[in-house]
Amino acid sequence: MSLQYAVLGVLEARPMSGYELTQFFESTARWVWTAPQSQIYPLLTRMASDGLITGEEQVRGSKLKRTSYSITDSGVLELRHWLAEPHAEPNVRDAFLLQTLFLDMIPPAEAESVLRAHITQIEERREQWAAHRARLAAADTPLIRERLQRRDPAEHARIVNLKTHVFDYLIDSATHRIAWAEEAISILS
Repeated sequence: MSLQYAVLGVLEARPMSGYELTQFFESTARWVWTAPQSQIYPLLTRMASDGLITGEEQVRGSKLKRTSYSITDSGVLELRHWLAEPHAEPNVRDAFLLQTLFLDMIPPAEAESVLRAHITQIEERREQWAAHRARLAAADTPLIRERLQRRDPAEHARIVNLKTHVFDYLIDSATHRIAWAEEAISILS
């Protein structure tokens, strides 16, 4: 159900086609919410049927058609209602933590290799998050630029600060996870 609200939040910034939404969820949004194409298109159909979004068919070239989706007033109200409600902490499903629970079953050198590979992955992701955070702070992503164009300039700093704050959390979490994995390596010896 949260995917619906992610889509509404994105469409609040600007209309997009299903393809553009899929691309957005495969790039920027993947860091906080994943959504395969197989979920997006049926969801768009249902949301249009529920009156949360509208779809406008556009012709490109002689035969190519695409539908551009926009949020409706009902969609904005639904999104605001969802945003105003507290949400339960999700259940943890972390394959790496599960794997670490059982690392005692393999030789320490192999376990250390697994942990070091994880550290490398998290360091790379942390660098990506830091770069994206910098682009957000500079209001230098297509979606943030479009969102800011539609909002009162007095709100711009708050909007940018909230967006960068999410990436601060991701960066801090990655830093903690790296330190935790390094600690696990020291436990192995």
